[in-house]
Amino acid sequence: MDILYFAWLRERVGVPREELETQAATVAELVAELVAREPRYATAFSDPSVLRVALDQELAGFDAPLAGVREVAFFPPMTGG
Repeated sequence: MDILYFAWLRERVGVPREELETQAATVAELVAELVAREPRYATAFSDPSVLRVALDQELAGFDAPLAGVREVAFFPPMTGG
């Protein structure tokens, strides 16, 4: 599965995207796996309430299932302007 990081999240993780094999059933489980990998992920995901997620380019919640998902994108909320 492709994992994409945008804005300040990309800066904290250090890469814009990566390919990852996971056994996570939900987005929240995926985040837990990422946080356990390295401190940079723990820093990036320290407050999930300020993050949004899209699964295959559709907004979703952190409780959303990952079965069949090919792309997960994490980003901060967007504002108009």
